[in-house]
Amino acid sequence: MLLSLKSLWRKRGPRRDSGQLTLDLEALPCPRNADELLGRLRTLGLTRIDRCRLTRNRNVMVSFRGAELRVHEGYLSASPDVHEAIVTFVEGRTRKDREAAKRRIVSHVVDTPQAPARREQMRPEDEPLAAKLASWHTRYNAEHFGGKLKTVPVRVSRRMRSRLGHYTAATAGAPAEIAISWRHLRRHGWTEALETLLHEMVHQWQDESGRTIDHGRAFRAKAREVGITPGARRAPGRATAGDGGRG
Repeated sequence: MLLSLKSLWRKRGPRRDSGQLTLDLEALPCPRNADELLGRLRTLGLTRIDRCRLTRNRNVMVSFRGAELRVHEGYLSASPDVHEAIVTFVEGRTRKDREAAKRRIVSHVVDTPQAPARREQMRPEDEPLAAKLASWHTRYNAEHFGGKLKTVPVRVSRRMRSRLGHYTAATAGAPAEIAISWRHLRRHGWTEALETLLHEMVHQWQDESGRTIDHGRAFRAKAREVGITPGARRAPGRATAGDGGRG
């Protein structure tokens, strides 16, 4: 069954007793694993479950079948009344009790971050170009940023169609990186590709100095300082069909 609980004050007596128990549980540390959660739920009146399993299922927060209970790991840190609701979800005898328990269970906000998007794998034949761009990143870092920027991967992207280049900030699952369009390199040449690299390094500077990554006033001032056109697109008069902007 998916999600089920019961009003435990009927077992324990008046509501004030339930409130006192909740207060006592709030003083205890949160369960750290499935066994400790099962022990907590048994304290609250769970009797028909022998095994508890933690999951990361984004769609079903709590479910049970037979003597096994499955609970999303985000419920380890839930408040005692939510744990009571899990018990009522399992032990409840009336639909009204179980439905009320479900509503309380799903009201607990579980942080389920989306997995970071998988980044494009660079082709082996593009690695020499990427290495050359990386060496220019080191050179520009010394010349224009005092060597303060971090060393980041520079990738040649064959997938990038609407942009000339792009800076991606670090995420929990991947480091920051700069990508330069292979089409940009092929169509517009090395000199413009280096200007795009420097453009993306200004975005890296914004990121690492705690500024918003955009094309606003701070970006334009820094772009002029390092000697590139502040605009996000190629200069007028040189654009061709399909040319995109810098990210």
